[in-house]
Amino acid sequence: MKKKKMKWTRFDVLIYLIGFLLLLIVLYPLYFVVIASVSDPNYVNIGQVIFLPKGFNLDGYKRVLNTPEIWTGFRNSVFYTVAGTALNVVMTITAAYALSKKRLVGRNFFQFMIVFTMFFGGGMIPTYLLMKNMQMLDTVWVMIVPGAVSAYNLIVTKTFFVNSIPDELEEAARIDGASYFKTFFSIVLPLSTPIIAVMTLFYGIGHWNSYFDGMIYLSDRNLLPLQVILKEILSSAQMAANSTSMSTSEMTLLAEQQKIAEMVKYVSMIVATVPVLLIYPFIQKYFKKGIMVGSLKG
Repeated sequence: MKKKKMKWTRFDVLIYLIGFLLLLIVLYPLYFVVIASVSDPNYVNIGQVIFLPKGFNLDGYKRVLNTPEIWTGFRNSVFYTVAGTALNVVMTITAAYALSKKRLVGRNFFQFMIVFTMFFGGGMIPTYLLMKNMQMLDTVWVMIVPGAVSAYNLIVTKTFFVNSIPDELEEAARIDGASYFKTFFSIVLPLSTPIIAVMTLFYGIGHWNSYFDGMIYLSDRNLLPLQVILKEILSSAQMAANSTSMSTSEMTLLAEQQKIAEMVKYVSMIVATVPVLLIYPFIQKYFKKGIMVGSLKG
């Protein structure tokens, strides 16, 4: 059979052009950060770095990566992300599964209390006092336990279970002699791979990008996450660059500090985003299915 030739309409051409323009709008800022991080800041500041790096320079990477606290912060962020995401996913999946069952006594009450927290919170000061009274300040747990469950993610996951896991499937398993635990681990979890992947991505990105909690609850520098360390490096470089000291002997130093501040700014973006970009392709195939099914009204 002869293959039919695809006929291009004006509408098709317009859609592809719009899609291509949107792709450029999204990708170019990321590309610019990469080329700016390896370019001479002087060329970046005067707008000569557009498509290719100019004045190849790795001083920003050397300054950031040669800071010992960077590696300590990276180790801490990896631990907070892995441990925190694991706790988040376990708590969210189990709670959402329970709420998805009509036989749960008080289901509506529990769901109301969970949704209530999405609109009303205690505030920063009461939360800080709570962490202090629980003796969690300056511990790794203050970065993991307080945000163990997101109410929004819990509702999305619960909706996924309602729409995607039929009760008849579980009833058939129990008729065959499977216990509730065996049904959950052998049937429900394998069918929940899409929503588990989506929740892992959501929670993982949240932990990796978290810096405010570290600034408030942690004073021990050995426990600070990477984002706080990068913020301090960038702030110190910018403060030095904005110094009002303008004596003749310090003019050269001031110009050098300004260059360093520009380089550190772009390098910090690269260091903070590369780990997430490397992980995302491995769970991207589950992302669309999980978030679309979990977003349907249950």
